[in-house]
Amino acid sequence: MTGDAPHTAGLARALPVADRGTVRRSVAELARAEKRSVSLALALHIAAAIAGLAAPWFIGRIVDRVSAGAPTSGVDVLALAIAGCVVAQILLSRTAQNVGNRFGERANATLREDFVARTLRLPIGVVERAGTGDLATRSSVDVTTVGNAVRQVVPTVLIAAIRLFLIVGAAFLLHPALGILILAGAPTSLTVARWYLRRAPRAYLAEGEAGSELTESLTATAEGARTVEALRLAGARTREGTARIARQWQTRRATLALRTVFFPVVETGYALPAAAMLLAGGYFLSEGWVTLGAVVAATLYAQQSIEPIDHIMIFLEQAQRGVASLSRILGIGLVAPEPRGVATAPPGQRLVVRGARFCYPGGRDVLHGIDLEVRPGERLAVVGPSGAGKSTLARLLAGIDLPREGVVSLGGVAVTDLDPAERRRRIALVTQEHHVFIGTVRDNLAFAAPGASDQDMCRALAAVDADWFAELPDGLDTALGDGARALHPADAQQLALARLVLADPHTLILDEATAALDPTTARRTERSLAAVLHGRTVIAIAHRLYTAHDADRVAVLERGRITELGSHDELVRAGGAYAALWHSWHGDKA
Repeated sequence: MTGDAPHTAGLARALPVADRGTVRRSVAELARAEKRSVSLALALHIAAAIAGLAAPWFIGRIVDRVSAGAPTSGVDVLALAIAGCVVAQILLSRTAQNVGNRFGERANATLREDFVARTLRLPIGVVERAGTGDLATRSSVDVTTVGNAVRQVVPTVLIAAIRLFLIVGAAFLLHPALGILILAGAPTSLTVARWYLRRAPRAYLAEGEAGSELTESLTATAEGARTVEALRLAGARTREGTARIARQWQTRRATLALRTVFFPVVETGYALPAAAMLLAGGYFLSEGWVTLGAVVAATLYAQQSIEPIDHIMIFLEQAQRGVASLSRILGIGLVAPEPRGVATAPPGQRLVVRGARFCYPGGRDVLHGIDLEVRPGERLAVVGPSGAGKSTLARLLAGIDLPREGVVSLGGVAVTDLDPAERRRRIALVTQEHHVFIGTVRDNLAFAAPGASDQDMCRALAAVDADWFAELPDGLDTALGDGARALHPADAQQLALARLVLADPHTLILDEATAALDPTTARRTERSLAAVLHGRTVIAIAHRLYTAHDADRVAVLERGRITELGSHDELVRAGGAYAALWHSWHGDKA
């Protein structure tokens, strides 16, 4: 017998995505937090851009002086001035980039820390319904994309915009007509940019969503590899993965189609200002409206404008990716956190379920009017066929999910009304899913009890018969996780159970917590836990019936209803569903 899954793929719901207003406010808050650095970087970039504008201006002056037959001494002074401006531009740009890079790294670190904080505040039920793929993609691909945007895209676009504004301003100072000519390519660029910006956000969000779905599908297939092999589902999973890949390919082709229109049209506009300057500038010169030096300087400015325009247009595409990823990251914060509930502790430890009904989003009820009372210190086993609602009942008892009807109370207070921290101190749910965090054995155990001593941790490991701990080369300092020592699934589950011993809750809900252990090890571990947790309330979702044999009472759950409730001996004598299960599992032995 196996526990019912808390959700299915059909019930998964994607996490929300922030709107543009939320994104703008977030960026503004980030800029305000680093106001001094942003102001300094802007000032340095403006100074560097002005120094870069001086060279064409001085070249135009040199052309006019030579044309007028001025002495070479004046030309030499202007040439030295050009060299000085080039050196100043290099130094100012380097300093500005250094300041900007430091700001970018701090901003990136802030975004990552905020993302982790928002993720940790997500209700467990929301995370499970969304699936691992969406959250994994946001925490990896989207965070990396936003980090790249903060470090490179935003500074590049901002600097390019400042340079372009100053270049156009310098051309207008030479002559208003020349300033207008330098804008010859603007209509083409603005038109195609507007066309692109209307379509790009939706396209890149769709691409991100397709990536999440693909990750979810591949993760589910990898985690269930043994089930896929046992049930011969390889063909179905391959078709599922192929369909997800095809959708991601379609979304990527959609964004590629936008780029194949955007970039060629933009690049055709690069040559227009210089061509217009030479053609119209020659006419202006013949009419005596401008000098030759002014036309030369304006043409150089037109040529200079290509680089910032190119940077803006190239990074505009990357900025769309960054904005889409930032929208997905900020969307995590739009999920309402768990309600803080009642801060005071409940007066008692009696766990009571009255008239509880529950259904997952979009589905039918899986629990139908459950009535159950668990006495303090009692060991209750919940048994039943797969899909009967055992794991769902465990989640209601732990306060993870809220019943559609009825109430689950602890000491007379609804468990979902308790402050989450208080609830977790009193009720602990341990499932067959376990995780080994990157860090030492001590780090992994300290999550449950930060103040625990080394002796406490060793006693907790001994309590769950974690014999493998004695073989570790560095004891509690042994590194675990990726790139370090990998624990066998059974060892990892014992580590999770040791955390439970350290957490020391008064009510334990074990949802097939020893499923990864072999029968002999599981039996020994459960007996050790029973000795350690004597006097505490234990609710065990049992797939091995000796757990039910050792319990004070057994609840039989069938099709979302409790059909039998009593001790092992009473239910065996009654000859009902439990007796049939027992004889089927254990033969004729009582």
